[in-house]
Amino acid sequence: MTPRPVRVLTTLLAATAVATVVVEALNFWYAPDHGVGFAVRTGWALARTLGWLILISQVRKARATAKPLSLILTITTLFAVGRLIVPPTGRPPLPGLISFGVLTVLCLTVVTLLHRHPAVDAHLSRQPRRPVLTRDGLSFRAAPPGDPWVLTARLASFAYSPLMLVPAVTAIGTLRHRPEWALAVIFWILAGIAVSYAALLAAVFLRRGSHRARTALTSVTLAVLAFDLPLCYLLLGADGLIRDGAPLVAASALALYALTRIQRTSARAAA
Repeated sequence: MTPRPVRVLTTLLAATAVATVVVEALNFWYAPDHGVGFAVRTGWALARTLGWLILISQVRKARATAKPLSLILTITTLFAVGRLIVPPTGRPPLPGLISFGVLTVLCLTVVTLLHRHPAVDAHLSRQPRRPVLTRDGLSFRAAPPGDPWVLTARLASFAYSPLMLVPAVTAIGTLRHRPEWALAVIFWILAGIAVSYAALLAAVFLRRGSHRARTALTSVTLAVLAFDLPLCYLLLGADGLIRDGAPLVAASALALYALTRIQRTSARAAA
């Protein structure tokens, strides 16, 4: 039987997904301008709703990925939704601020329950049973637990590509007045796609405990920041740097911290 705190957690996750949609609907209603940038950022924010639904499934199946996924979703959701509340000029509407406050409380409550509640932690610590083909036929064995920091680093790195593509596609709307930046935007989009493959390849070897994979993922993270942040500032201004660069900085910091913890764990195991 599923513990009561886990049932409460899944209810809160569903409420968070609904709250994301409500905030987006209010933003669309009150937004004075529905340009390319607004459409792209709204679509990205709504995509986070699917992420919360996936997290519900992860919690119900007692997957270890639920904890790091909740951190990534909280960071990206609050930035993705919060950056749309503040209009280019004037003050944000009061209903938008209230709904964003409710969403923030829900996100923080979910993260606290996932990382601090003993019943939820015990539920997620269960090792799922996987089918294994043996001489006696098909049997089920408990899967070995994964390193939570490896999972955190992998999931954080998977967020690099969409966090780069959102401002890159948004910058397309600025090319009417600045056509000389067209080539830079094209490279920006291609880089965002290439990063997804680089992060995936590094994550595969990171799971196997490769030191080179940790070094490679660290290099990819620093290269992404060095490439993306200046373009955000040059093409989208200081506002774009805050709205689109800050989520990438947060995801990168989480990945680098996780890689540091992995290195410490490996050093203690080798000692």
